[in-house]
Amino acid sequence: MPSAIDTPPHALPRDAQSILELAARSMFHLFSSMSQGMFLVDRDARIVWLNEGYERFLPRLGVSSPDQFVGHRVEEVIPNTQMRQVLETGEPVLIDLLTNKAGTFVVSRLPLRDDAGQVIGAIGMVLFDHPETTLKPLISKFARLQQDLDDARRELASQRSQAARGTHGAQRQAKHTFASFVGTSAAASEIKRQARRAAQSHSPVLLLGETGTGKELLAHAIHAASARSGGPFVSVNIAAVPDTLLEAEFFGVAPGAYTGADRKGREGKFKLADGGTLFLDEIGDMPPALQAKLLRALQEGEIEPLGSNQLVPFDARVIAATSRDLGALVREGRFREDLYYRLNVLPLRVPPLRERRADIPALVEVLGEDMALRSGTPQPEITADALALLAAQHWRGNIRELRNVLEQAAMRSDSQYLDAAQLERILRESGVEQIAPAQPAHGPEGDDALLRPLAEQVEALERRAIAAAMQATGGNKLAASRLLGISRATLYERLGGTGTRG
Repeated sequence: MPSAIDTPPHALPRDAQSILELAARSMFHLFSSMSQGMFLVDRDARIVWLNEGYERFLPRLGVSSPDQFVGHRVEEVIPNTQMRQVLETGEPVLIDLLTNKAGTFVVSRLPLRDDAGQVIGAIGMVLFDHPETTLKPLISKFARLQQDLDDARRELASQRSQAARGTHGAQRQAKHTFASFVGTSAAASEIKRQARRAAQSHSPVLLLGETGTGKELLAHAIHAASARSGGPFVSVNIAAVPDTLLEAEFFGVAPGAYTGADRKGREGKFKLADGGTLFLDEIGDMPPALQAKLLRALQEGEIEPLGSNQLVPFDARVIAATSRDLGALVREGRFREDLYYRLNVLPLRVPPLRERRADIPALVEVLGEDMALRSGTPQPEITADALALLAAQHWRGNIRELRNVLEQAAMRSDSQYLDAAQLERILRESGVEQIAPAQPAHGPEGDDALLRPLAEQVEALERRAIAAAMQATGGNKLAASRLLGISRATLYERLGGTGTRG
């Protein structure tokens, strides 16, 4: 005998039909109250209703009021949504990750059917607003899987390209994508947003920032996301090559150019990067004599190998990086002003680790996994007090210094667990003059802060978010408003309440 659930509502006894209708209403209200936000679309994918929970996402989507949301086709107001697919297939999507300008969300999409079983609309629900916090292990694993997938796709594309050209040997390719740049803090999200925009351009990029912040990783990621991703990625560390060899390294050597030179000649890095990207690391260390030749090569798009009178054309996008103050070097006459302006078309400042302390737990997790993979040993477990200690430090050497401390601690520990005392000892032996104390887990006010009225807690959190966004964007209010997903007018209004207007 078929169950009440399998029986059409019109064929049920009156009592059973009433129970079914009541259950449907109860489930609807349950979904609405338990989710972070919910909305409905009709069979034409037009939004017909949303609850109060979803209204708080509207400013982040660039919508000022529900009236500008309801009545629009869902893809017009919610970028990257898959609601139309649910309407077309009638298949539910119980768990999915949705990323757009409003942020990253864990969502669920369910089709709605009439008595005849026809799809008449769908429900969209936001299950988690901040999955990087609530579902951190899952998000980290997703990012690593995405990175592996990107790497596999690039490798496959490289093999196909080599096969088509009949070439052999390893192809120079980018090793990292934006998924490799770990972090969801305001500062990390903003630099990744700027770098993704730079990837769509063909202009030179200048990566500025302290040593160990991930400039080379971002250079790889920009190339991997650009139209040149199928071409080679060639890197030169100028500081690591003797001045006398730099010209040959850049421009190549003609056959028999000098005694001992290869009879077949040698291609320089500019030619090797033809059709792809040339990454010039530590550009601030380039000797003045070579700066003029580099400028000419960039302007003319051609090079002259050592010992040759032939000009060789090349097509390579240049990404340069430095931890030095190029502006100061220009003023001191140690770096050509015209070369500086040639390189400084799309400057990107990579934030130091102390400006993105919220990313330290995720970085520790990823660095620990990589250490375990390389050494073949179990991944070290970092205690909560040790993590708090790491998050409080200044980190002059940034991520590179953080990795060094973790490696030293793991190698010298007899246990798989690393606590604050062990890490503090390593920090002192590494020459850290003043070790910052770990911050309380709940902030300076402790657990008592959680007993304040909810409105006060929300206001305090909002002030911290605005301050972080203003710091990450260097005080640029337009960029800060975009980062926060609110209008500039709203930001000015909030700034007036936080006392940071200026």
